[in-house]
Amino acid sequence: MDKTTLSPKDIIARRVAREIEPGMLVNLGIGLPSMVANHIPSDAGVFFQAENGVIGLGSRPPEGMEDPNLTDAGGGFVTAVPGAASIDSAMSFGLIRGGHLDMTVLGGLQVDERGFLANWMVPGQMVPGMGGAMDLVAGAKRVIVAMVHSAKGSPKIVPECTLPLTAARRVSLIVTEMAVIEPTEEGLVLRERGPGVGVEAIRAATSATLLVPSEPPEMTLA
Repeated sequence: MDKTTLSPKDIIARRVAREIEPGMLVNLGIGLPSMVANHIPSDAGVFFQAENGVIGLGSRPPEGMEDPNLTDAGGGFVTAVPGAASIDSAMSFGLIRGGHLDMTVLGGLQVDERGFLANWMVPGQMVPGMGGAMDLVAGAKRVIVAMVHSAKGSPKIVPECTLPLTAARRVSLIVTEMAVIEPTEEGLVLRERGPGVGVEAIRAATSATLLVPSEPPEMTLA
């Protein structure tokens, strides 16, 4: 695999996929997080859940094979793996709020030095609502933020979020095209570097303080 030909979003989705293990029940947020399903084999024994009431989401279908009755929570077309189930919204959120999800993968607008996520609202802009984000951050066993490192040249990993927080709970991991960062009690720890990216470049694109205990390895994407 030639890493130089991968888009930032592909790098992120491939790296997040490595966090998912057989037997897991995993929620994928809309947008970039939904791309993670493309990098998990359909026979891997992983069940993806969407808040709109589907367990067993697969990757996006080939063009022309879309089923209007089979979508994720954002309305994007998906496939279903053998054993998939359709449930109502109450049961879907019962799984989330009851702590039954092994992992959720969500997009992010900002993450701060405490590991707190802001991803549901930009003041002054029209938004459809927070969806299930608040429930997911509070209820899933692991919360992985999958987002590009910067937005229009501005860092998204910041000392303190200026946008409304999604929940007052530390996320488990931040994955960008430049880095894998783990929020801890001591602060944000740089665990891995993106393909061809150096530590100083990551620091320059991050306004929050990063802890670098040793030379972090380059992330594995295969």
